[in-house]
Parts: sequence; C-alpha cells; structure tokens
Amino acid sequence: MAFYENTIIAKQDLAEKELNAVKNKYSDLINKSSGKIIKVEEWGLLNLANRIKNYKKGFYIHYKFEGNKNTLEEINKRAKIDNAVIRFLTVKYKKLDIKNEFFKKIKDEKKK
Repeated sequence: MAFYENTIIAKQDLAEKELNAVKNKYSDLINKSSGKIIKVEEWGLLNLANRIKNYKKGFYIHYKFEGNKNTLEEINKRAKIDNAVIRFLTVKYKKLDIKNEFFKKIKDEKKK
C-alpha cells in the first residue's frame, strides 16, 4: 500500500448538498476499493488560473489516503465520467504531511 493525495475540482455552481454528495461519493469509493482515508480537506471555492469548460472558479476537495492500484483505477474511472468534476489530480508520496493544511493558513490570515 502506498500513500496518495487526490485533489478534485468540482463545478462552482453546485449546491451545498451536491458538493457534500461528491465529497462522500469519493470517500466511500476510496474506502470500498481497499483504501483508507487519512485526511480530507475542503479548500473551498478558489479561482482557477485558466478557464476550464467556461468555469473561472471551482470547489477544491483534497484527500490524503492509503491505497493500491485498484483504488487509483476506480478513482480515475469515476472522476472521468462524473459531470460534477472539472479536473482531478492524484500524486503518490512516500510519506504524507498530515499536520500542515496549507490553504487553512490563507483563510486565517484573511480574517485578521
């Protein structure tokens, strides 16, 4: 089993219920396909560097999990056909950084 980070960008016009459904869908998918979720981060609505399918913004959901080849194949297969997902990226790591949440720092600094 290896460690992975998976970031999903969902459409900006999704309702909160639909966004939670997307989040739960991929969490269940990882758990059912012999994976183990370590951490889920919701980065919120962020601007995209370039337009993707006429969207300027997207909801970012970031998963840190442990899994195998079957887990990755399932995530890729489902994310490609999911209409709510604009883009996704999966990165393999030897060791995960669970303590730091990079986008949380930005939100805390804006509040001050």
